[in-house]
Amino acid sequence: MPYDSAATRARLLDAAFSEFSERGLAGARVDRVAAAASANKQAIYAYFGSKEALFDAVLETRLRVLADAVPFTPDDLPSYAGALFDALQQTPELVRLSQWRWLERGDASPGEVASHRDKARELAGAMAGAVSESRAMDILQLVVALCTTWCTTSPGLRAIGGLAPAARTRSHRAAVVTAVRAVVTSLSGLGD
Repeated sequence: MPYDSAATRARLLDAAFSEFSERGLAGARVDRVAAAASANKQAIYAYFGSKEALFDAVLETRLRVLADAVPFTPDDLPSYAGALFDALQQTPELVRLSQWRWLERGDASPGEVASHRDKARELAGAMAGAVSESRAMDILQLVVALCTTWCTTSPGLRAIGGLAPAARTRSHRAAVVTAVRAVVTSLSGLGD
């Protein structure tokens, strides 16, 4: 059977996603990534150059998948927030991976910065000049924070209120959508 470099690269990215989201950049081991991907360690260096570059490639790939699954809708942030919340519930590892990036490297990648800047510009445009790009970035960051906080809340805190886990998650999702609506109204002056 001929060697399939695209398949090997994809397996490495998947294995690295699991490894990095569980252990972070410092705790991850390329030996474990290679073994989980049924590849040799040299393939990691051949395709990505370093463990750090592999981490960056994993994060970039997963954020792109998320962006494709949840298109940004600047004219309907509450719906976007609901869809983003749902997607993050399906892959809480992505939130952990992002947290590891921040904890271990301290800054966003150039691609992340560009993506957020583009979204802030789109949002400012959708609000027809009601907010500056800076204020649009504030709104965007609040939306992201509201959508990700459930993934970072301990099960013990999620259980407060006595609802079954699925019902509690639905209730929190509804609160996120309502909060995003309130943030947009409050910070943009729209809807007053």
